[in-house]
Amino acid sequence: MEPIEIIKWIHLLAAAVWTGGLLVLGFLVTAIRAVTDDVEVLRAAARRFGLVSWIAFGTSLITGTWIYTEFSLPWDIFLLKGTLIATAGGLVFIHQLTAKRTGPAMRGIGQLVIMIVSIGIFGAAVTLI
Repeated sequence: MEPIEIIKWIHLLAAAVWTGGLLVLGFLVTAIRAVTDDVEVLRAAARRFGLVSWIAFGTSLITGTWIYTEFSLPWDIFLLKGTLIATAGGLVFIHQLTAKRTGPAMRGIGQLVIMIVSIGIFGAAVTLI
């Protein structure tokens, strides 16, 4: 297997963990709320997901940049994906900073927006195929 194929594989795995994790977390939060009112259970799940998701986010960012530079892919797509990635990363960062001070509905709306932007990133990637 060529080194660039390994990088692509790592990139896709990290992107899948990050975006798929957003979907799983959305359903997990509603399941936890249905069983308990203990906010600490929700916070523990969110903290664990946060650790995994930031590692996956950073990994996909580094490997994605490497892939674009290695293959000299179109910069317009790179800029589109980069803008979406920066937006998603910024939204996640803001969400994490404000989660303790906002209500469940606002946090849910924030997660939905982050998820939609994440799906947009995948849409931009599909244009390369």
